[in-house]
Amino acid sequence: MNSENKQRVLVTGGAGFIGSNLCEHLLAHDYNVTCLDNFSTGKIENLLPLLNEYPNNFKLVVGDIRCLSDCQKAIEGAEYVLHEAALGSVPRSIKDPGTTNAVNIDGFLNMLIAARDAGVKRFMYAASSSTYGDSKSLPKVEDVIGRPLSPYAITKYVNELYADVFARTYNMECIGLRYFNVFGRRQDPFGAYAAVIPLFVKKLMAHESPMINGDGEYSRDFTYIDNVVQMNMLAMTTTNPEAVNQVYNTAFGERTTLNQLVDYLKEFLSEFDSEIANIEVTHGPNRLGDIPHSLACIDKAKKLLHYNPKYSMRDGLKEAVKWYWENI
Repeated sequence: MNSENKQRVLVTGGAGFIGSNLCEHLLAHDYNVTCLDNFSTGKIENLLPLLNEYPNNFKLVVGDIRCLSDCQKAIEGAEYVLHEAALGSVPRSIKDPGTTNAVNIDGFLNMLIAARDAGVKRFMYAASSSTYGDSKSLPKVEDVIGRPLSPYAITKYVNELYADVFARTYNMECIGLRYFNVFGRRQDPFGAYAAVIPLFVKKLMAHESPMINGDGEYSRDFTYIDNVVQMNMLAMTTTNPEAVNQVYNTAFGERTTLNQLVDYLKEFLSEFDSEIANIEVTHGPNRLGDIPHSLACIDKAKKLLHYNPKYSMRDGLKEAVKWYWENI
């Protein structure tokens, strides 16, 4: 297909973990892609192979979603937006709520305004399971939420409220995807706020003891990156009018404790280094703002988007461990 005739998709935060995987998938499936990133957490290394392989179909805009003109520049010519740009991490938001608010709310609003003014067909955005807050019900169903437990959770809930208002007020199509503990290739193990899986992998590979917050019986619905890519593509391409202007759990629908997670990591990593099987874990205090248990009901996504996640937690973890072994 001629480059001019391909559909253009803007991926904000495209240099990050999830964003770069979305860019890669879109380019491999014949879309034109624009990436907007300010590299505060994203990495140019995630994009270099794509810039080299798809010089005519991939455009990088270095800019900040807190600047409306940057959003307007990046969205030019785009038919769809996959909005991944955000400051993640509950601990980071507790330490610096102001910056988290500026990026995740002001930046989100800028992107909605830019998308409205550019007349994009559909706006998909990264929502978060943190929105469930102190709700005790399991599994988590989209229309039953509690009070947010962190500044980060507040920002992600406000995103959903803004998207809903823009959909109703300006006749936009918006779809929110509540991500549940996404993991996989390119998730950074080195940052100050590294997620638990890459952090534990890095520790175990270095023969160091990973530290579990609490007794290790907190549980999460760990979700492999390829399931998340599938959900984004289904949300972007669905022709079901009922599926639009909704929020969906984006998960596998299976619960794993932190103790089980460490056991799996040791099992898979010891295939590369047998000494890892003998490494003991340490335990620290529970972390402020953490939800004890997280498990998604994915029936809504299955029904309205025909979502069918391909990777269980164990299958995805095996793939991720192999990637980390070869790349860090």
